[in-house]
Amino acid sequence: MMRCLSRWTTAAALWIAFASTGHAETLAATIEQWGLLGSWAVDCTVRPDRDKGALLTYEIRKDGRVIYRRNFGDAKDENEVVSATVNAEGLLNVMVYFPSLQQTREFGLLLSNEGSLRAIYNRSERGEYTIRDGRYVKTGAPTPLQQRCD
Repeated sequence: MMRCLSRWTTAAALWIAFASTGHAETLAATIEQWGLLGSWAVDCTVRPDRDKGALLTYEIRKDGRVIYRRNFGDAKDENEVVSATVNAEGLLNVMVYFPSLQQTREFGLLLSNEGSLRAIYNRSERGEYTIRDGRYVKTGAPTPLQQRCD
């Protein structure tokens, strides 16, 4: 995982410099200042599809809540982000409550110097991983880079 993190160090340094000034005091501020707001996909030109890639959107509502929307083409959902923190390497740790799954999931994201987003881990509240160290647990394949679509 350390080799993977080395490509992301400039973004991490920028975040740490910003966070140390005390400006990221709320969940919404953390999400916004880290650079997560907006829509993301592996390929923004492809229509959302469960097999070819979802469109994932993070937004701040007028009431200050952070919402995570997933569009799989044939299905969509809307879920609330309940926490977000950034570690020393710049990894954004996000917790999202999924009402349809009746569970909270935690995932870690990295933003590259080029602006690509990559999932580093995804686990259930019981600690069951679907992504670990930037790879899908079932296949061992690396997680793809996502691009900002808006």
